[in-house]
Amino acid sequence: MSETTTTAEDLRARALKLDAADPLADRRKLFALDDGVYLDGNSLGALPVHVPARVQDVLTRQWGELRIRSWGESGWWTAPERIGDRIAPLVGAAAGQIVVGDSTSVNVFKAVVAATRLAALAGGGRDEILVDATTFPTDGYIAASAARLTGHRIVPVDPADVPGALGDRTAAVLLNQVDFRTGRLHDLPGLTAAVHAAGAIAVWDLCHSAGALPVGLDEHGVDLAVGCTYKYLNGGPGSPAYLYVAERHQAVFDSPLPGWNSHADPFGMTPDYTPADGSVRGRVGTPDIVSMLTLEAALDVWDGVSVDAVRAKSLALTDFFLECVEAYVPAGRVTSVTPVAHAERGSQVALRCDEAEPVMSRLIERGVVGDLRRPDVLRFGFTPLYVGFADAERAARVLAEVLEETPAG
Repeated sequence: MSETTTTAEDLRARALKLDAADPLADRRKLFALDDGVYLDGNSLGALPVHVPARVQDVLTRQWGELRIRSWGESGWWTAPERIGDRIAPLVGAAAGQIVVGDSTSVNVFKAVVAATRLAALAGGGRDEILVDATTFPTDGYIAASAARLTGHRIVPVDPADVPGALGDRTAAVLLNQVDFRTGRLHDLPGLTAAVHAAGAIAVWDLCHSAGALPVGLDEHGVDLAVGCTYKYLNGGPGSPAYLYVAERHQAVFDSPLPGWNSHADPFGMTPDYTPADGSVRGRVGTPDIVSMLTLEAALDVWDGVSVDAVRAKSLALTDFFLECVEAYVPAGRVTSVTPVAHAERGSQVALRCDEAEPVMSRLIERGVVGDLRRPDVLRFGFTPLYVGFADAERAARVLAEVLEETPAG
């Protein structure tokens, strides 16, 4: 190992000092955590401790006692927009532009098809959809299906190469702000500006960025965006996703899934569809109320939290973890594929390791929970609301111990 006893002691001491000075340290007590190190919040966020009682009220009083009356008396009907307005500040959006509901995949479909329709309004016969070649697979599957349905052609391209791939045939561009494998942060402001300069519509997937770093949807002129809520937003397994439609597009936003919930008069039950005004147009069918109100309760942990403070801690945590890995891990056993530059890093560290599968299994057995991206990537997500610097030091130290015990491949 490259570690010495002095170095280990120094790193542990620094971790304690950093945790003591952490302005977000008091947030940790708001989550249900054990004695382990949970570094998989970029897949499923931890449970906020107050949520079970709130959900119990939803089940026993709102559903059990009020029943149908809860659509009005408990605010069920307005929940998609109300909760959207709570998410809005976390992604840099003004109120009235985000609606919560459906899965991320469904919202990607809505956004991509709607983007092609927005582009068609400007004329010019644009028939290409650029899609992140390194994207989360479902985004690619959905975009390809949307292209078939709309008569467009899919053009896979690395995000860094998007400016050179844009042209007068480009209708829409679908990109992930953070690469789910490597943690690379893509240039949302610059790429959005390039897309607009080419006359196309920018659609962003925020699954690995919302709740971990500033997004700036309004500031940077993003057209449409989608994101999940069960990662850094801690909404629970399968919690509903959200759709952002910039206010300037709402009057002509044409959803490919015009359900009764997005009708201007949903209870009129008329055969013809007339879309509602505003973000309500993004709704489809009856919302999943139990999951939606679970998410609403979970968002309480964000009250009084600055996203800038979250970003500062995220970078400090990932810097410190990489330093500990360098100090502790045997030379040549892992290689970071996460960018060193802060401007290019999300809130995770991905380490390439030939023995990734057995190593991650043994880490989890020892209480350090990350995850694996086959074939050879160990992925560690740092959720600043509840992960501390002592966690980062311990994770690197246990990783080194596991690698010492695991034969090189």
